[in-house]
Parts: sequence; C-alpha cells; structure tokens
Amino acid sequence: MVVGVLGAQLASYSIWTAQARDGQLARLDELSSNIAYSVASTVRFFRSLPYDYRHIVLDQLRDMGGTRFFVSVNDHRIEVDDIGEGSAKALVIDNFHDVLRDEIGVTDAEVTFTRPDTLRLLNNEVLLRDMPPRWGQHSLMSAPLSQPILVVQLPLERGQWLYVATLLPVSDVFHDGGWLSGDRLFVALMVLLTVIGLSWLGIRSATRTLARLSRAARRLGDDLDSPPLSEGGPREVAATAIAFNRMQRRIQHQVEERERLFSAISHDLKTPITRLRLRAEMLDDPMLRERFCASLDELDQLVRGALDSVKGLDMHEEVEIIEPRALCDELAGEMALQGGEVRVMGEAAPVAVKPLAFKRCLTNLLENAVFYGRRAEVRLEDTPDSLQMAIRDHGPGIEPAQRERVFSPFVRLEPSRSRHTGGSGLGLGIARHIIQAHGGRLALDNHPEGGLVVSLMLPRQDSGSAEL
Repeated sequence: MVVGVLGAQLASYSIWTAQARDGQLARLDELSSNIAYSVASTVRFFRSLPYDYRHIVLDQLRDMGGTRFFVSVNDHRIEVDDIGEGSAKALVIDNFHDVLRDEIGVTDAEVTFTRPDTLRLLNNEVLLRDMPPRWGQHSLMSAPLSQPILVVQLPLERGQWLYVATLLPVSDVFHDGGWLSGDRLFVALMVLLTVIGLSWLGIRSATRTLARLSRAARRLGDDLDSPPLSEGGPREVAATAIAFNRMQRRIQHQVEERERLFSAISHDLKTPITRLRLRAEMLDDPMLRERFCASLDELDQLVRGALDSVKGLDMHEEVEIIEPRALCDELAGEMALQGGEVRVMGEAAPVAVKPLAFKRCLTNLLENAVFYGRRAEVRLEDTPDSLQMAIRDHGPGIEPAQRERVFSPFVRLEPSRSRHTGGSGLGLGIARHIIQAHGGRLALDNHPEGGLVVSLMLPRQDSGSAEL
C-alpha cells in the first residue's frame, strides 16, 4: 500500500511538474521574444539619434520614468558576471540573438544574466546599489532585487556600446531540477499518512471480525460447550458466524448422540451378560463352564472399556485452578496403596484446568507406568507460558514405529497385557484427548537408560475459562 501510494504521488507530481515546466517555458519564450523586440526598437531609436543628443535623451528618460529598461551608452563593454544555466537561459539567449539579427542585423550582441548585487553600470562601472534611487525607481529593477537581471550589450558606431538591463517577470528562470520541493514533499507525506491511517482503520475493522472467528475456532477445538458467536456485523461476517454456530450445534449433537449410544449399548449389554453368567454357572461340565465364564468376562471388559472411553472424553466441567505438585503427590499416595512406587520431583505454579478430566489423565498415565514399568518418576518443570511434566517408567519401552498406534482404542502391544491384567488399551488415548482439549501436547519417547518417558505440555492461558 505504501509503495502504491508513493508511486501514485510521484507519478502525479512528475506529470504536474512536467506540464508546469512546459507552460513556464512557453511563457518565457513569448516574454523573452517581446522584450527582444523592445530592445531591438530601442537600438533602432538610438541609432537614429545624432551622437550628441543620445545622453540628453537618456537623462530625460530617467527623469520621466516609464521605461522597462535601464539604458545607458558607454564607451566600452562592461564586464558582467554571467550566472545560471539550463534550458530556460538558453531559450532566452537564443530568442534575443535571433530577434536582434533579424530586426537590426546585429550578430555580435552579448546577452548575459547576472545578480543585482554585482551589476555594474555606466562608464565608471558603478554598482547598481550605489546608484541614486530615482535612477531605477520607475523601472522593473526597483527594490527588492532578488531575481537575475538580463543584460544586453551591443556595439554602436564610434566605439560606443549600448547597455540595456531589465528583469524578466518569471520566477525560477534557472530552476530546472528539484521538482520535489519541500512543500510538495510535505503534501505527499500528509497524503500518504492520511491514506495509510484510513486504510489501517478499515483493515483493522475487517480483521477484528476474523480474529474473533479465529478465537472462537480455538475455543471450539478445546471446548464444545463454548459460547456461540455473535451473529451481527456485515453481511459476510454474519453469514460466517451463523454457519459457524450451526456447525458447533451439529458437532455437539453428534457427540451427545455418540455418548447416548455408547451408554445405551453398554447398559443394555450388562443384563444379558449377567443372565448368561448365571446360566453358565449351572453347566455341569467344569471345562465348558470355565470357557463360558472367560468369554463373558472378556465381553464384560469390553463393555466397561466402552463406558470408560465415553467417560474419559466427557469434558463437561468448569475450569478451576489446581496445584500440580499437590495433585501429583495425591496420586502418588493412591498408587502406593495399590503397591506402586511413584516419586515426584520439581515444583510448578498453579494452572487452570478441568480438574476431574486432568486427574483422570494423570491417573491413566501413572497406572500404565506403575503397572508395566514397576515404578515411576514424575518431574515437574515450570515456564512462564506452560507447564512441563515428564513421567518415566522402567519398563521395556515402545518401538518408535508403534508409538502412534498405542493411542488408538483397544490397542495393546505386549502379549502379556491380557484383558484380565492389562486393561482395555484406552488409557493413553483418553489421556492424549484430555491434554489436547486443554490446548497441550502429549508425546512418547524411550529413555536412554531404559523405560518409557511420557512428555506432557500444558499451556498457561491468560484466562483459562475463556480459552477452554
């Protein structure tokens, strides 16, 4: 935008300056030609006067005033400090030479520009500023004198030189360059700042709605029960908000339907499983009775796993501030009652989480670590923007190619993990879902000295309830 505005400004100023310069040269061409014809008429007039009357006529002209020139007749050519350059000066000089040649046949006239403070007049070469005021008060050379003065000297008979000095009523005769003057640069900067300021306000107003939509999308990814978007504003924004809210309602409805379906199926299966177990106990064949009971136990374990999966994904609770070290110590005590050894190291500041879901996540991780790795160490590390946790066990670890598979439901990698002793394979998947719902990450890696390390990162939000 800045480049575009600056480019437009520079292009417009270039065109405007070129047109203004062309117009000035046209006016200067016409004006210099008219002055040249006047000078030619003056020379023709003085040539027609008798030699002895020329000074008398000059004195009378100075006393009467009304002439556009300062005219004198000198007995030699006066040295003039020539100044200036450029196309304007060349145009004036060429016009004078052409007119003087065509009108009075003079080809050796000297046409120069000089400054008023160095201009010399008359035979004694007195400076202009030292002349009596009446000598120039009726001419165009009256004070203040700031523009260059045009001086024309041409020879007359008997060694005399006609001296004509005048002002060209055109400003900046020698000013060819510098088209981007200070005032134009100021105007360009003001226009640029105004356009950028107004554009920034417009873009900010448009992107504010996009930022609001982005925040709503992040909240929806963390919590399906987040408040819906406001459906006001411009037509496009309102349509997007309506579609977003409709999508949120459909996702909520599908999740609720899934939960109800799992709960209904699990509930309905418990009764026939119980009846089948009672009938299996009545079988006379001990081997057949044992096989029936084992199959029913496995089916019951699958049902319980489905219920655990639904409960683990249930995040419908309020955000609260908890102490991570206190929660880890509490879980370590519970593991100790079950014969597990958990050692907690490090400290961490309070963090905003959904407490039951977060406790279930840590419980699943610690149960896996104690059950398959015999003992576990929990290390807490605190940073200004996140909580870092590492849970290490002393088991066999997991091959890199299998680390993503263990997060899938009902996946167990070790043959020793039977359904009677090894769980249903849902713990890691539920733990990762809970951490991701809080905006965090959960990853697996093998420790160099053996065992599995579960790395957990939980971001600290400025307002937990707003983001979760």
